[in-house]
Amino acid sequence: MKEPTLVPTPVKDRRGGGDEKDPSRPERRSGADRRQHERVLVDWSVDYRASDTFLFAYISDISAMGIFVRTPTPEPAGTRLNLRFSPPGGPPMEVEAQVIWINPPRDDDDASRQPGMGLQFVDLTPLQREQVLRLVRTFAYLPDEDGEAAEADSAGGSAGAC
Repeated sequence: MKEPTLVPTPVKDRRGGGDEKDPSRPERRSGADRRQHERVLVDWSVDYRASDTFLFAYISDISAMGIFVRTPTPEPAGTRLNLRFSPPGGPPMEVEAQVIWINPPRDDDDASRQPGMGLQFVDLTPLQREQVLRLVRTFAYLPDEDGEAAEADSAGGSAGAC
């Protein structure tokens, strides 16, 4: 009697993106590929308030949707913060944001891992949204809605130095 031949069964590769056969499953991306909005590296001071506590830190990057705040004491995910910062050459901005993720301080020597928190802007007024978009375009030289590059604010000098 001849033994049955085993036929290999295809196994779904879980390392890649979404399942092409199932459009209801979202594509999984990693690192910078997950970002939907251009991030601009900056180094601006920011004051923020969580409950009744006022703190001072630095913004490392900004996008149309949020910022990363460098701090050795990040607030827990879900915390809502009131932020106040003054971009170079621009008016002070006061916005609300929510902590989406944190990068806690670590004991290793990897300087690339800055402790801090990723914040998403919430409840922006149309004027605040336009100010944030203008700010990001100015410092990143991104095209505006008409496809032309935004010019740096003459009072702010060169955006490349930020």
